[in-house]
Amino acid sequence: MAFDPSSDYPLGTRRPDLVFTPGGVPLARVTLDAVREGELTAAEIRATPATLRMQAEVALAAGRTQLAESFERAAELAAVPDELLLEVYTALRPRRATAAELEEWAARLDGFDASMTAGFVREAAAAYAERGLLADG
Repeated sequence: MAFDPSSDYPLGTRRPDLVFTPGGVPLARVTLDAVREGELTAAEIRATPATLRMQAEVALAAGRTQLAESFERAAELAAVPDELLLEVYTALRPRRATAAELEEWAARLDGFDASMTAGFVREAAAAYAERGLLADG
């Protein structure tokens, strides 16, 4: 049966067959007992890009475009290593990075197909330049 964003929400209740961990474990097998027994690691208890994109479709079907955009950004960031996200977050603090450094961060994000977030970093660089918030190069 095809996914229907207007009637399949909440996914975990109505369409658990569509929800998997990053390693492919079905939602029905994500239990506290599985964690206790070492069958699942912390890395397995994360939303996948596919699930986040379905959530975006649900939000769009409900007319919540900003929420849908947030889910889309989350979907693209799900594949970005946590360390890189923390480094970009730090670089985005005022006066922490030059325009060139922010462009390098954006290019790295593009390499992970995180174009929405890379665009955000580029917008931040432009806004920081306009307001004098870039680091001295």
